[in-house]
Amino acid sequence: MTNAIWNIDPTHSEIGFKVKHMMFTNVSGKFNEFTSTIESKSDNFEDSLIAFNAKVDSVDTNNTERDNHLKSADFFQTDKFKEIKFTSTEIEKVADTTFKVTGLLTIKGVSKSVSFDAKYSGVLIDPWG
Repeated sequence: MTNAIWNIDPTHSEIGFKVKHMMFTNVSGKFNEFTSTIESKSDNFEDSLIAFNAKVDSVDTNNTERDNHLKSADFFQTDKFKEIKFTSTEIEKVADTTFKVTGLLTIKGVSKSVSFDAKYSGVLIDPWG
């Protein structure tokens, strides 16, 4: 494989989160509108670029009042900041199909380095090609 570009399938993908609420329980949510791509020049993925954008006003915690509060200036300030962005800066192969992805996550114009684990599950051709 050389010079491959994959686009995320939003019907089978999710950008989700879970946070503590009042240090007692968890609140889960997701972003309903997002895009993501992976660009790779080789089979080992270590030279790849992973990027995603999530539309912040699509935040969904299954509670309209909470969602509106998250969209306010107290949190995401969606009237000014429209997207959350991530761009990888390093991809390290940890095991045969496991990688550590490090990159810049930008929320409300502030970028911070974050890392997460990723697993390559293979390539599948669906009935539509």
